[in-house]
Amino acid sequence: MPTFTKSLLVLGGARSGKSRHAQAIAEASGGDLVFIATAQAFDGEMTDRIARHRADRDARWRTLEAPLDLAEAIAAEDRPGATILVDCLTLWASNLLLADADTDAAAQTLVATLARASARIVLVSNEVGFGIVPDNALARRFRDVAGLLNQRVAAVVSEVDFVIAGLPQRLKG
Repeated sequence: MPTFTKSLLVLGGARSGKSRHAQAIAEASGGDLVFIATAQAFDGEMTDRIARHRADRDARWRTLEAPLDLAEAIAAEDRPGATILVDCLTLWASNLLLADADTDAAAQTLVATLARASARIVLVSNEVGFGIVPDNALARRFRDVAGLLNQRVAAVVSEVDFVIAGLPQRLKG
């Protein structure tokens, strides 16, 4: 099982195994386990997906929902001995766009929070840059926001893993 020292970004495509990998690493690190969920259930399919993710976590986990105020949620749970798992940055970026929030300011605040955190933090995000150029302005903006967010977070964390077909590859650290 790969480990991490302080902070880890887990990237991958949809259904690549990134959430499972991130959870296993977080659980292996021990300590107080906190799951920060960014998903919002706007339809039945997403409600089912959230329920499946919750069922994958046992009683060791405490779950918080932070669809918009992610940096604030991390700061509130930040303490030595805690391990925080954020799933996922891509949904958080979507939520910010739908709320017409300042995505650049939110990303800056998140990166600053991660840089000063004392808890161990694992963050999950989709790699969105491997596909074709989206055909509409909102989708292109989402791709750009998510890609830049991943770059900013990757620059500040101590380790980065990329998961493809369930196989994690260490990119940094």
